[in-house]
Order: sequence, then structure tokens, then C-alpha cells
Amino acid sequence: MAQTGWTPFFKKLRRYRALFLMMVPGIVYLVINNYLPMFGVVIAFKDINYAKGILGSDWVGFKNFEYLFKTADAYIITRNTILYNGSFIILNTVTAIAIAILLNEVRNKLSARFYQSVILLPFLISMVIVGYLVLSMLSAESGYLNLNLLPLLGIEPISWYFEPKYWPYILTIVQLWKSAGYLCVIFLAAIIGIDHEYYEAATIDGATKWQQIRAITVPLIAPTITIMTLLAIGRIFYSDFGLFYQVPLNSGPLQPVTDVIDTYVYRGLMTLGDIGMSSAAGLYQSLVGFILVLLSNFIVSRRNKENALF
Repeated sequence: MAQTGWTPFFKKLRRYRALFLMMVPGIVYLVINNYLPMFGVVIAFKDINYAKGILGSDWVGFKNFEYLFKTADAYIITRNTILYNGSFIILNTVTAIAIAILLNEVRNKLSARFYQSVILLPFLISMVIVGYLVLSMLSAESGYLNLNLLPLLGIEPISWYFEPKYWPYILTIVQLWKSAGYLCVIFLAAIIGIDHEYYEAATIDGATKWQQIRAITVPLIAPTITIMTLLAIGRIFYSDFGLFYQVPLNSGPLQPVTDVIDTYVYRGLMTLGDIGMSSAAGLYQSLVGFILVLLSNFIVSRRNKENALF
């Protein structure tokens, strides 16, 4: 009896039926959470009338995009998103590598586990709680800086939530404090995987710790650094909504330096009620992010092929 093209598939389905059954909940969740909402893309091209519904509303073509890009908002949110995420990628990578190298030098296992837990803890804290922690430091009336630190330095109290010039640094510090620990764990795992014979040979040759780091540690974890950096670049158009909305407490005077694409979409929908323009901004973010993800995947796959050749 001749076999059809589907026969190998059904054989495999029968053989691994338990694994396929385990996949079903994840696939259902993926379809409901990630693919069904893609129907909402049409909202970006319509003048939504709730009485007519989404399908019955009038098509307006690219007018929502035209309105978005004719204002200064598109430039501001794009600039903020790219510059913040670009600086986060560089600072997080450098800081995480440095912390991972230091943790690798801790020989006491109990101390090493304690330090790892302390460094990773901020990553597990909700951004809402982080926002209140920042408020406890920066509150004009009861903040630690205004009540205790600034008077010691002879500086007048500062209304932090009304001064935009300080917030690029504040947001960078908060993001670095919260996220570097997670990246550090990944780099530490890569460092632990390095054969200790390299370090023993370098020690015999008289290499210092700094020379060992430059000649052994960093080059051998370079593939991990490259992959993590490219993955971050692929999401450079996506921002931590809690960081840019919750930490500045949605303060109006701070929006020129804290508004990113994610907060703009949320604010356009919830505050202005402009569902068409907020959908256009979201689609703009998704398309650019999709292109960057494809480029990142292409670069990573090409690099892996080059490494395989050598």
C-alpha cells in the first residue's frame, strides 16, 4: 500500500502524542494572546465609531499616521525610546559583566549565593513598588534627598517631579539597579563554564587578574555578550512601561523626557481617547520592532554559521 505524504507526519504524531498534548495549552494561549489581537491592526486605518463597530467604521487610510508624524510627538517618543534603550543596552551589559566577574572571584559558596540573591532581588520587585521607593527618595516634602542629603551639601530642596533635566539620569540609574542583576546571572553562568585550566596556565605565565579578564574571560564569553546584545537591539523599540510611567508618576512636566512609544500609546488611548492614533503609534512600533528582530536573528544566525566554519 502506497504511503501518502501525510503518513510520516501521522506516525510522528502518534509516536510523540504525549508531547504534542503538552504543547496544546501553550499553542492555545499563543493564538488567543498573540494572534487574535492582530485583528485590531485595522483600527489604525479607521475612524472608529463605536455605534458602527470596528468593521463598520469608515476607512481613513493613513490619516492616523499622518496626524501622528506631523506633530512633534513622533520625533519625541522615537528619540526617547531609542536613546534610553540604547544607553540601557550599553550600561547594562558593561555593569552586568563587571558584577559577574566580581561574583566569580568570591570563593565562599555561601557568600556567593547571598550576593547573587541580593543582586537579583531588584529584578523581582514590581515596578509599582520601585516607583514608591523612588518617591520616598525624591519626594519634595518627605524625600530622603531633600530632608537629609541635600542640606548636608548646602543645596536647596529640589522639586524632582517638576524638573525634567534630572530624569534621564534617574531613570537610567533605576533601570540599571533593577535589571543588571538578571543579565549578570546569565554572564556568570557563561563565566563558570570556562575551563579553569586557562586561568591556571595564565597564572603560571605570570598574568595578573586584569590580564586574565582581558585575555580569557571576556573573549570566551563574547558569544553570550553578542547574543544578548542583539536580542536587546531587536527590542529597542519596546520600553519598560512601568519604568517610564510609574516611576515618574505620570508627571506632566516630565513628559518631554519620559514619554516613550509605550506610554504614548497608553496615554493616547486612556487620556485622550484617540484610539485610531494610539493604534497607529502601536503599529509603527510593532513594524519597526519586527524589522529589528528579523535583522538581529539574521545577524545571529550568520555569526553562528561563521563560528561553525572555524
